[in-house]
Amino acid sequence: MSNALDLISAYNIIDARMRAIYRGKGNLQFSDLVRRCAEFNRTVKKYEEDLLLCARLRNVIVHESRRDRIIAEPCDEVTQLICHVADLLQSPPLLSELKDKDVTGIDAQATIGDAVMLIARTNYSNLPVYDGRRMIGVLNNRRLVRGMGSALEEGNPIGDYLSQPCVSAIHEGDMMRFYKVLGKKNTVQEAIDAFDENRKLLAVIVTASGNPNDEIVNLLTSADLPKLLRLLEE
Repeated sequence: MSNALDLISAYNIIDARMRAIYRGKGNLQFSDLVRRCAEFNRTVKKYEEDLLLCARLRNVIVHESRRDRIIAEPCDEVTQLICHVADLLQSPPLLSELKDKDVTGIDAQATIGDAVMLIARTNYSNLPVYDGRRMIGVLNNRRLVRGMGSALEEGNPIGDYLSQPCVSAIHEGDMMRFYKVLGKKNTVQEAIDAFDENRKLLAVIVTASGNPNDEIVNLLTSADLPKLLRLLEE
């Protein structure tokens, strides 16, 4: 197969994937799709100029070639790059490629004092709370500090607050506002997008299937973004 045919095949894959990413909003030309998708897709953004070059090359090859000859053969470097972008968009890296973590959690009936000591010992900011094997929420260190501050401000003994069960410190709605649950089959891009779309997001919680009740296999914070971006780029 020639480089020209390889490039056209990759172009068609990229075109189809970008239309799926953009969710078919209008009958846009390839170059317009590139610019639109680059606004929210990091892969397209990174290779934006290369994709625009690909469009120009493809148009020359398709419209200027004849049945008996191909007017231009892209060099190996350009062809391999465009095929690589097609692979990234067609089969993006999944969260399953990340090494599973032994995520530290705490039982719902353990005391808030136990949670504070565990956070102090591990230096973790987010502590999943379990009722048996089922996760029912996440305690964040800032939430606990606010709880202790409120107790002091109201003149209540701090020990009374610390002796309460962890389940009492879980606030309904926190999971929706500050956390995102994804599965191992979700893409790395989706985890990155979660932080982009919600500036208040504290962590992406990864379970085997994406069900919040499943065992947590990874917990990603904004500190993990450089690692996620490297995985996406490599």
